[in-house]
Amino acid sequence: MGSGDRRRPGAVTVVCGLLLVVLYACGGATVERGGDGAPGAGAGTGGASRGTAAGLPDVGDRLRSRIPAVSGQVLAVYGDGKDSANSTVVLYTRSDGGWERVRSWRGHNGKKGWTVRHRAGDNRSPVGVFTLTDAGGVLADPGTRLPYTRSAAFAAPRSWARSHWHDFDYVIAIDYNRVKGAPPNDPTRPQGEDKGGGIWLHLDHGSGTSACVGLSRTAMEYLLRTLDPARHPVVVMGDRDALRA
Repeated sequence: MGSGDRRRPGAVTVVCGLLLVVLYACGGATVERGGDGAPGAGAGTGGASRGTAAGLPDVGDRLRSRIPAVSGQVLAVYGDGKDSANSTVVLYTRSDGGWERVRSWRGHNGKKGWTVRHRAGDNRSPVGVFTLTDAGGVLADPGTRLPYTRSAAFAAPRSWARSHWHDFDYVIAIDYNRVKGAPPNDPTRPQGEDKGGGIWLHLDHGSGTSACVGLSRTAMEYLLRTLDPARHPVVVMGDRDALRA
């Protein structure tokens, strides 16, 4: 058992971290394995916005209607295909003219693609709209406004491939079957273990995940410093056909 600092705006508390709960990260206890490579693979484009759009590009009314009216930040994960592990991740902010594209990166999702009925161990990322409320990782808080838990309990087991050892240096919890306001590695599954959980944004290892979304270190640091609880950030994620539906 380890301990982690739980940092919230205007307050600091201490919570316990369980070393083994990291095995639940990325959609269950399935261990992600792959060839050795540099941690944080998958550089982002870092492109600045070139305009605004009234609606989110390539996101249909069904999912757009699930974005809370108070949300001012949307992270859209556009999967290349239903069975693809490759995706493009775009941050949008709401302005008077609609949604403005801020920055984008290449990333990876579940190694088997996407599903609207995610289950633990299926190696597919869930399609949907989910809030982003909590962050943490092995490394110190880089300056996020999100509540941040630093703990060695996030560290990937050294029995995993070396390319995965830094996956959880930084993580942002995707609020799928978890308790909002708890550290990302809290193992509680309100809808049951079969529905999976522990789905995060985390550092990319250059290939598909068990259900999480992998991004470069630069992208994760940027998001941690940019996502603002006062703007109620959400992630809209899925393969392109599912997002348009």
